[in-house]
Amino acid sequence: MPAGPDAADTRPGAAPRPAGTPKTVGIVWGLLGLNTLGSAGAETIVPLPRSLIQMVTMGALAAAFALALAVNLRLRIRPSAFVFLLTLLLVPSVLASVDLESGFGALFRCARLALFVGTLWLLTRWWDGGLTFVRSHIRMYWAVLGSVAAGLAISPGTAMPELYGGRLVGALWPLTPPQIGQYAAVITGLTVLLLLGRRTTGASAAAVIVPALVLLALSHTRTATAGLIVGLALAIGSLILTSAAARRFFAWAVLCAAVAAVWFAPALRAWFLRGQSQENFSSLTGRAKVWDALLAADRTTAERLFGTGLGDKSYDGLPIDNSWLAVYHEQGLTGAAIVAALVLVLGGVALLRPPSLPRACAIFLITYCAISSYTEAGLGDASPYLLHLAVAASLLAAPAAAVPPAAPGALRRRVPRRARGSEVT
Repeated sequence: MPAGPDAADTRPGAAPRPAGTPKTVGIVWGLLGLNTLGSAGAETIVPLPRSLIQMVTMGALAAAFALALAVNLRLRIRPSAFVFLLTLLLVPSVLASVDLESGFGALFRCARLALFVGTLWLLTRWWDGGLTFVRSHIRMYWAVLGSVAAGLAISPGTAMPELYGGRLVGALWPLTPPQIGQYAAVITGLTVLLLLGRRTTGASAAAVIVPALVLLALSHTRTATAGLIVGLALAIGSLILTSAAARRFFAWAVLCAAVAAVWFAPALRAWFLRGQSQENFSSLTGRAKVWDALLAADRTTAERLFGTGLGDKSYDGLPIDNSWLAVYHEQGLTGAAIVAALVLVLGGVALLRPPSLPRACAIFLITYCAISSYTEAGLGDASPYLLHLAVAASLLAAPAAAVPPAAPGALRRRVPRRARGSEVT
């Protein structure tokens, strides 16, 4: 497929930055992504103390805020319902955390969320409906997956331990299989859409999509796979009426899916079940038991309204693995209502926008986060899911009015040369 006039490579450093967007903005986005990688995961080739990892991730957030402030010293921000609702989410978070029921860590997490939201406010200056943050998003997670691939090449046994059932983990940085699957699915979907929109070349897209799909398959992450398929189906469906490339891709995808369903059904079913029993699969790998216990727990009125404070997204020592229940547990019904409004506002704006590539990318990201929220936590705290939604918000923002740069001396008043027998007016 020939590339359009503004075609650009999606690989790190290959695509030109849009005019008016400082390179520092991409660095800030990468630092935000580093902050959300987390500190818990599998054992790495070189053991990394958790305190050191936390120091790096929190240092990355502080550096991101400082750089965003340095590049936006005049504090020019754009109205954003998404970031406004995230700011409102701080209210139940702080109210539930001040009583220290969840320990001093709750207040620390509130400060982290506040710094995260503040950095997003500073970046809204460059939210103009363009693809700037899509490319930064792809580069950032392409680099993360590169470290995963390097760990797999260096030590396959460490990268696919029996503790995780032979699923791929981060051997250089402690990343879990769901994290790897999430990053791989997101950059695959976004790159496919850029390719359909002729904003990248086939070779550049293949350099991202092929390795990402391999890592997604090795991670055995069912939620990420479902989010990728459904998200791409809805995103490409939004382009069908205006893009011949989208129609061709959709037709081929349906044909390939039908062939795979017939010829590779046993292999696909085995991959999907991951060797689990029917009972374990029906209980969502034990998640349902944690959810039932969380919902059955006795709570005060204040805990129902505002939660128990920001924690590590676990209940009774077990991971909650559901964004809505995690928000209800930590930020109460108030937090759950704010997060629901956040997703609904983004979805509603996306539906009202005319068909376009930015709209399709936003639909993919919103759909992916909505699907993942059922078995993954993260919508109520600084996380990759909020970064995905932030990219969607930047894509749905109204384009800013272009202000041409002033030429040297343009601010001086040009005085016409005085003509003979006339006055200067």
